[in-house]
Amino acid sequence: MVKHQPLQVYEKQVFLSFVTGIYGCRWKRYQRSHDDSSKWECTWFILLCSSFFLLLFWVYFWLVAHNDYNEFNWSLYNRSGEWRDDTVPILASSAVGFSYITFLMILALFHISLGQQLNLYWIHKSTAPFLHIGALAVITALSWLVAGYVVRRERSSFQVMVLVIYISIVLAVYLVPLTFTCPCIMDRNDLKPRPDIIGRRGAPMLAPENTLVSFNRALQQGASALEADVTISVDGVPFLMRDRTLRRTTDVSKVFPARQYEDASYFNWTELRSLNAGQWFLKRDPYWTAESLTPKDQTRIGNQTVCSLMEMLRLAARANCSALLNIRRPPPEHPRHRSWFMDTLWAVQRAGISQKRVTWTPDTDRGRVRGLPQSTSEKLSLEEMRQRGITSLTLHYSKASQKDIQEYLANNVSVTVYPVNEPWLYSTLWCSGVPSVSSDAPQDLRKVPYPIWLMSRNAYWFIWIASDLVSFAIVLGIFSFQKWRMSGIQNYNPEQIMLSAVVRRPSRDVNIMKEKLIFSEMNGVGSTEDLSLYPENGYAIYSHGGLSH
Repeated sequence: MVKHQPLQVYEKQVFLSFVTGIYGCRWKRYQRSHDDSSKWECTWFILLCSSFFLLLFWVYFWLVAHNDYNEFNWSLYNRSGEWRDDTVPILASSAVGFSYITFLMILALFHISLGQQLNLYWIHKSTAPFLHIGALAVITALSWLVAGYVVRRERSSFQVMVLVIYISIVLAVYLVPLTFTCPCIMDRNDLKPRPDIIGRRGAPMLAPENTLVSFNRALQQGASALEADVTISVDGVPFLMRDRTLRRTTDVSKVFPARQYEDASYFNWTELRSLNAGQWFLKRDPYWTAESLTPKDQTRIGNQTVCSLMEMLRLAARANCSALLNIRRPPPEHPRHRSWFMDTLWAVQRAGISQKRVTWTPDTDRGRVRGLPQSTSEKLSLEEMRQRGITSLTLHYSKASQKDIQEYLANNVSVTVYPVNEPWLYSTLWCSGVPSVSSDAPQDLRKVPYPIWLMSRNAYWFIWIASDLVSFAIVLGIFSFQKWRMSGIQNYNPEQIMLSAVVRRPSRDVNIMKEKLIFSEMNGVGSTEDLSLYPENGYAIYSHGGLSH
């Protein structure tokens, strides 16, 4: 009995070599396989997909959290004692990881569409599970690969699983707008007035925080109020300082090196006034804005000293704006622990500013406050706020829901949201009806004369439904085309497929193959199994013995 060999024509497959080489380090033809992937390789593919979606969520989270980069850096400073922008390495590593894992995902999907066995190289296996991944994007574009895989003649449980997962993701994407609640989907006539902007520590991106030049910059950028962090010195002078120590924003390590880790409240006013509070801003350039300053501005900033509360309040009084004070009570062993309230009130009275324009935020000694508007950063019930005499609320934007905002405003409780540094967040809070926001970047918010986007509910529903219908039509068309394409390929016989594959590359071996096919039809040879061609070694053999080279 004669052993028949299938007709084999080896062509250069650059794209396939690239896909299998990068993904599984299988650069040679003999290393590839059309066999079903093993359970372990399928497991690695699932881990790869999971990492992809997790990393997509991680990248999206950091993009949305751009508003909180300053708070993040400050919290790290409180723990490490060193001021630096730690968001840069996080964003850089996330971008590299996302690009890498996305590339692997594309290669894996090409493996599936080309019918190649999944065989992830061990180097990728060691890193892929630890990379957070993601992408719930391009669902419509992915339908081409999914359809090319599931419409094949061969049926397997893995194909069914891929199709079910894809359909589930598509349906989730189509229906997820039902869960959305956006304050900017509203009628234009219902839009509230533009929220007032409070300069949080002045304009700390343009000048060193809690200094006179910073508060002046905030007023120049359209701030209607100023917010400051107040600490009481050992001799009873309220001054402006955010941190517990003076290391970050002054040159205390040069002037008083032995006391650089000491609490700022244990310095007297003469010592504080001798410190420079501006050079750190020019040297470290925490917001990459120092280079844009003019030489005159740099000189002015470089000569800044620690600012007292009275100086800031006098500036606010001249500008006819309000002030929001975040006061840090001195430690129990501090000489001014009991008299800090009177020290602060005395500074307010000497500044010549109306007490109605000064908002008091500490939760202690509220019963002693007379004539000063009181605020709290704690989310309290309306009844409790009435009992404490609180008339305004200062909330972190992550805790300020639209429902709560509307409830507080309906009961004459003013709401200020902080920190608001991004135009999109400012626009969202504007649509929510927030009367004021506290910002580190008043220079950016002043450029938002109107919400970035505002859409009526009918327009939103129309765009959502129309987009879903267009996507569904494209996906359905792609699946139909792939099915028609695969059915056409399946109707070809092997001789037609091989001849069409090599017709563009004429050679001596190809001519021999064509002659054999014609000769086989004349002699009744019914299949290419009776023929064998070995172009790689220069020999062509006819298995029935009729021809040999």
